[in-house]
Amino acid sequence: VQLQASGGGLVQTGGFLRLSCVASGSVLAINNVGWYRQVPGKQRELVADMPGGGIISAGSPNYAEFVEGRFTISRDLAKYTVDLQMNSLKPEDSAVYYCNAKSGLMASIDSWGQGTQVTVSS
Repeated sequence: VQLQASGGGLVQTGGFLRLSCVASGSVLAINNVGWYRQVPGKQRELVADMPGGGIISAGSPNYAEFVEGRFTISRDLAKYTVDLQMNSLKPEDSAVYYCNAKSGLMASIDSWGQGTQVTVSS
């Protein structure tokens, strides 16, 4: 599975951004998609994900506690895209955001997009 992410940028506190990720390759093998983020010196952390296969949506989204209702993950099964709408952004949301797809038996194979920088100015 190959992933191509886009949509990062610089916004002010309280602003919004929409990240998008398109999958290609073995998309029918995908059983979970999501977004993670990472800042220098820290581990990559889950932002939000959605269970389900490449063409079947199989469950409700899962969000990290710090999202606090500000972000929404969505997917377009026909276009193999997964988006992250981020509202009410805070400086602490600044990070490199990565889209992720899990595939294979027991979702054991991780595929990552190239990362997109999100910077929120105070």
